[in-house]
Amino acid sequence: EIILRALFVLILIHFGLVNGQIFDVLKYGAKGDGTTDDSKAFVDAWKAVCGNGGNNKTLLIPSDNTFLLQPIVFQGPCKSPSVQVQFNGNIVAPKSKAEWSDYKNLSWVGFKDIIGLTVTGSGTINGRGSSFWKQLHFRKCNNLHINGITSVNSPKNHISINQCKNVEISNIRLIAPDESPNTDGINLSISSDVNIFDTVIETGDDCVALNNGSVNINITRMTCGPGHGISVGSLGRDGEESMVENVQVTDCTFNRSDNGARIKTWPNGKGYARNIVFKGINLIETKNPIIIDQNYVDKGRLDVEESAVAISNITFADIHGTSKRDEIVKIDCSKVTYCKDIVLEQIDISTVDGNKPVVECINYSIFLNLVKMISRNTYTCSLTTTSTTQHTGSNNDSGGSRPKHIARSKNDFKNDKEISGLTLGEGSPEFHITLSDQ
Repeated sequence: EIILRALFVLILIHFGLVNGQIFDVLKYGAKGDGTTDDSKAFVDAWKAVCGNGGNNKTLLIPSDNTFLLQPIVFQGPCKSPSVQVQFNGNIVAPKSKAEWSDYKNLSWVGFKDIIGLTVTGSGTINGRGSSFWKQLHFRKCNNLHINGITSVNSPKNHISINQCKNVEISNIRLIAPDESPNTDGINLSISSDVNIFDTVIETGDDCVALNNGSVNINITRMTCGPGHGISVGSLGRDGEESMVENVQVTDCTFNRSDNGARIKTWPNGKGYARNIVFKGINLIETKNPIIIDQNYVDKGRLDVEESAVAISNITFADIHGTSKRDEIVKIDCSKVTYCKDIVLEQIDISTVDGNKPVVECINYSIFLNLVKMISRNTYTCSLTTTSTTQHTGSNNDSGGSRPKHIARSKNDFKNDKEISGLTLGEGSPEFHITLSDQ
């Protein structure tokens, strides 16, 4: 191990001498004893990195040291087109909120307006769970690479990505207690062309949260759990217009997470969530494997709904494993819009206790001819209906008024090719659908 570490240091030094410069925070006055405030040394070292032209400028946080930092922002733009932060050592936050120099700051370590930033290394970032700050916050950092780091005990989000383009996140570990509130692993907003792969996230909230403005997102080979799964949303809170599209989540494992694949939108929101795929998902005792919730309310309830975020072109495919609850699928759509083009195929989920799995479609206005489900097992979908009134077109409609597609008898669907292979059984007031092999 000592030989390997020495070899790594020699390679790093060679890289710095030949291709760029290394700026070691120890040379700018950092103590690295875990108790002395090293914030000023980091700021001074960063100014030297960012203020120098040429390629491959590296801020080195050396191994075998622990650095105490107050809230800090690494500000760009930088003169160099490629800047690297080499996290080999550890950084820690103050032990309590009373020790923070700026308790109004909502992020602990921030990077802003930096093009071509790489954050890499084997070091650990420890927020000590002491307050409500975002641990690592990246804003307007295009061509961003994050690799290898470990983040533990974040007070809030481990990593926040805001207004960034062309982002790659790989081989990282994000860890917080499963009971810790609001500790999202990766929180995305107003960002595009993001690739996340080969990551492990164990936290108290969403492993990944895709918020408004998340476009062209690819997540693959992630192990999530404990946590609240990979969530699109929540979207549309307080009437906000939200847009998420072109999302692929593939070859991921949910290990004892509270949720698996989830889309959640608030009543009275606007906008859309569309072109989203969850495929090749392995479930290990997941509580709520598949969820679309257009009636998401964090606290309390809303009695009047006038609009909703439109949800369309959603695929859940090749999802298999075990559920901790009997309800394996829940599709809860809005009264004023509907879930359109929802496909569930090759769903093979059994319950831990051996009970028959349940698929719940709380519909109001869900169009059955636009929902297909192909399963290796046979489940029953309980479709709750409330009225036969009409509703106006959603954001993706051509406009006008169209009738709700309410299931009243088998004859309503006997010529519908989209649901061929589904056995429809009558019930009152519920309509039961047996999802058969196809």
